[in-house]
Amino acid sequence: MSRNLKLTIAYDGSEFHGWQIQPDLPTVQGILSDVIGRVTGEKVLPQGSGRTDTGVHAMAQVASFVSETTIPLVNFRKVLNDRLPAAIRVLSVEEMPADFHARHSAIAKTYEYRVHRGDLVPPWLSRYVAHHPWPLEEQAVFAAASQVIGEHDFTSFAAVDPDRAVRSEEDDSPEEFSTSQTYVVPRHATNVRTIFESAWRHEGDEITYTVTGNGFLHHMVRNLVGTFLLVGKGTWTPDDVRRILEAKDRSAAGPTAPASGLWLMKVKY
Repeated sequence: MSRNLKLTIAYDGSEFHGWQIQPDLPTVQGILSDVIGRVTGEKVLPQGSGRTDTGVHAMAQVASFVSETTIPLVNFRKVLNDRLPAAIRVLSVEEMPADFHARHSAIAKTYEYRVHRGDLVPPWLSRYVAHHPWPLEEQAVFAAASQVIGEHDFTSFAAVDPDRAVRSEEDDSPEEFSTSQTYVVPRHATNVRTIFESAWRHEGDEITYTVTGNGFLHHMVRNLVGTFLLVGKGTWTPDDVRRILEAKDRSAAGPTAPASGLWLMKVKY
């Protein structure tokens, strides 16, 4: 009898070429698929709640797949962790209803972006933060974040990918797809997303951005952070963020912040 299994996974993305499986490159999805196959004897491709890019980390990525395995769930988690590299940990394994899907069933995701403000980044933190030791008006950075709350067209904060149409970082687009040579492209994709929470906090030598939304475009969080930091440098004011949104033009916004500071924290169902 088949079971629809939900995995909650944490990983250090530093050594992986993102979540999505790629030929001849180490990815989280690819390694997880290989280990599940060796444990169960099945050929499965666990579907994640969304794609994370090279160098991006996760505290609670979610993946789902259907399996015929009869291994008790507690034992299944242990045997997977025994065979996975230390940089990937399966936190839990749950049996879900047949209609559950890690991506399609998700209603919100929360990301955090960590910026280290000290002169030096401790070596044990260097892979997990972005470093910004230069002068920054932090209150302006914090004020800018509130400008993106609500439903907006986030074209100005989406990666410009010339080989594909709109790509959702979380693959949260409609299920009708057409295929190109390399990518799966949503036919009726949209850059409109709803942001429920967008705020910074200061802790020690770090400022951390937390954003929760119903979906995120490719590089969207990192492009938001890059823009907020330019507000802090005085290039723009917090009110300019709304103008950048309305421009619907990637060139109107700031640079893409480094991948190392980005964490997928939570997926809500």
